[in-house]
Amino acid sequence: MLIEIDFRDKRPLYEQISSKLEELILCGVIGADESLPSVRALAMDLSINPNTVQKAYDALEQRGFCYSVAGRGRFAASVNEVLPARKNEFFDKLMRLIDDAKNLGVSYEEIDSFIRGRLKKA
Repeated sequence: MLIEIDFRDKRPLYEQISSKLEELILCGVIGADESLPSVRALAMDLSINPNTVQKAYDALEQRGFCYSVAGRGRFAASVNEVLPARKNEFFDKLMRLIDDAKNLGVSYEEIDSFIRGRLKKA
């Protein structure tokens, strides 16, 4: 599995795990309906408590990135099912940032210039 724990990261371990799995699902590294590692197997691979992995999987399932099948495990959701919700989250965050920018007196031109500069680097 392509998950690494960064113990210097301030985020809880379960958030790091769920975030990385989200990224792998969105990028197609983990395909739709592909089985996720069992809680126990991933916990052993990462040398962490299985409860932490369980919490990460629960968070993923709440956000629609995976689903459970009784007796069979957890499976990745289709990107087409997850993407619209993620885009809505992105635009909600962006609106909050735009409100912050207005309150700070940041101009449209400054925002535009910043975004264009960042996109050229990507």
